[in-house]
Amino acid sequence: MTLKAALFSFNGVVINDEAIRQTLSNQLLLDENLRPDADDYKQVCLGRSDRACLKALLAQRGRTTSDEALDKMLAKKSTAYKQWLDSLDQLPLYPGLDDLIFRCRAADIKMAIVTGSQRQQVTDVLACTDWAEHFPIIVAGDDVAATASKPAPDAYQLVIERLNQLNPDLHLQPSECIAIEDSFAGIESAKRADIPVVGVAHTYPNHMLQRRSTWVVDYLREIKFDWIGELFGGPTVRAEEEPGGVKVEEVESTNEPNGSGESG
Repeated sequence: MTLKAALFSFNGVVINDEAIRQTLSNQLLLDENLRPDADDYKQVCLGRSDRACLKALLAQRGRTTSDEALDKMLAKKSTAYKQWLDSLDQLPLYPGLDDLIFRCRAADIKMAIVTGSQRQQVTDVLACTDWAEHFPIIVAGDDVAATASKPAPDAYQLVIERLNQLNPDLHLQPSECIAIEDSFAGIESAKRADIPVVGVAHTYPNHMLQRRSTWVVDYLREIKFDWIGELFGGPTVRAEEEPGGVKVEEVESTNEPNGSGESG
């Protein structure tokens, strides 16, 4: 078995934007004359789709709304998110992402994004980077119903289907992927889709991810293909940079855990 695909969550893995996402959600509630609450947001929104988050926040306050009204509120949030992006001198991207993307490309590991954010928010961020071409598949909050949001497995099942459609010879199976997640809902979603998970301690501390993830790291740079290769059995492809190009070599797996990368 070979590692064929790395599936990235977005908020909390690619971009550190949870604070503005909470602020924008709070503003939508205020526009409806409803009071925001930080604990409510953490309970029902972290890792879940924008639509599922908003529906839950409204329901907590005894408010129901039509799909059309939700669409308008979500479009308003995406517009405000773009205005926030445009106001920044530098995107709050997580360190180590450039290197991880480089190593995936060198090892011919397909990449995709699986997120609850609206697609427009994801494409607006990627347009400010050099990474858009490396993520040809994005499964966003627009692609699944609120009831199918993470922690349901639907988004991860859909991304595998779309990767296989784009690459007919890939024959990708869940066990040939890793998901890179920061939230409880995201980790559960990937595991329910039978995908091994690297939990990154960007949103929750390391010890809170230990029993939930296949591996846990504190930083993206700590994700190593050699110890991930232990799960897949046999040699693992590792990419090393050389002057004038990239050297790709096979490395035999070891049986030693990789520090915080080993979970119980």
